Amino acid sequence: MAGVTLDNVRKVYDNGHVGVAGASFDVRDGELLVLVGPSGCGKTTTLRMIAGLESITSGTLRIGERVVNDVKPADRDIAMVFQNYALYPHMTVAENLAFGLKLRGESRDTIAQRVREAATLLELDPVLQRLPRALSGGQRQRVALGRALVRQPAVFLLDEPLSNLDAKLRLSTRMEIARLHRRLHATMVYVTHDQIEAMTLGQRIVVFRNGEIQQIDTPMNLYTKPQNVFVAGFLGSPAMNFFRGTLRRTERGYLLDAGGVTLGLGEAALATHVDRELTVGIRPEDLKLAGGGDSAGFAAQLEVIEPVGNEVFVHLRAGTNEIVVRTPPRDLPECGSSIGLSFLAGVAHFFDTATESRVGP
Repeated sequence: MAGVTLDNVRKVYDNGHVGVAGASFDVRDGELLVLVGPSGCGKTTTLRMIAGLESITSGTLRIGERVVNDVKPADRDIAMVFQNYALYPHMTVAENLAFGLKLRGESRDTIAQRVREAATLLELDPVLQRLPRALSGGQRQRVALGRALVRQPAVFLLDEPLSNLDAKLRLSTRMEIARLHRRLHATMVYVTHDQIEAMTLGQRIVVFRNGEIQQIDTPMNLYTKPQNVFVAGFLGSPAMNFFRGTLRRTERGYLLDAGGVTLGLGEAALATHVDRELTVGIRPEDLKLAGGGDSAGFAAQLEVIEPVGNEVFVHLRAGTNEIVVRTPPRDLPECGSSIGLSFLAGVAHFFDTATESRVGP
């Protein structure tokens, strides 16, 4: 295996559109790194530049110690798993697994051994003689993974490999990829737009937006210490609640006047933003429901109750603010009722409204 290093790698298309604006990060040897972001953010373009399927406008790309900017895809020692499986429909599973090795001129014994090992690892032994049309979506994706696996590449590249699967298969196949990575200690770069996939699979995550990297960190650090409003809102389901308003300093501490709601923020380190616009973010699980009325921090009107089994998403409105609260199942008043909300000041996230960057500790 090998690491991957991108040093200010840019992609500018002929029409002037900047696909990737200077990406710099390392994929450590044996790491599973996830590139995540909305459609068109540059994550797949970055993966394709690593694979050699997209030319690099400027910057340096290394796989191991070798600069590969101008190296052909076939000579980069990478294997790519695509969204649409890309299996040969007229070949059996065994033939699909073996095809790449045959093109490389591997011996018959080597091919048989690697196909057997991959089939055992991915539990494909019972279907080796079937054609792809006789397989389920999950089995097809495992064949695509196996075809990459038998090549024993330095780096695995996975481009939204689960997006064509239904919810149940996505969960099971995601776990298979995680187990496979733990067994192989392989270097993997995984692209997805699904933030839950990113959080559960990635050892570290690179968050993209509009071709630019917003933050690189572990899943939990991204969740607990987002560096800007975009990262805070993109990671987490339901998304973080945001309150935008003017910060005031009073004898009771800092207060935010936000769209008809006043939030008490205690003694947070916000002196530099007094009388300025501030955005306060609070996760749905950090807002607590009171019995009703104005007994809590502020009152909101209950609009929609969304039970999802072991928890309930409660949608409310306070002034101009739309709010979601995540709570265990409990008795709730009827929609249209007033209910009190509270939170501990220490759970709030603070962002400069103009720059959208994190402020405070």
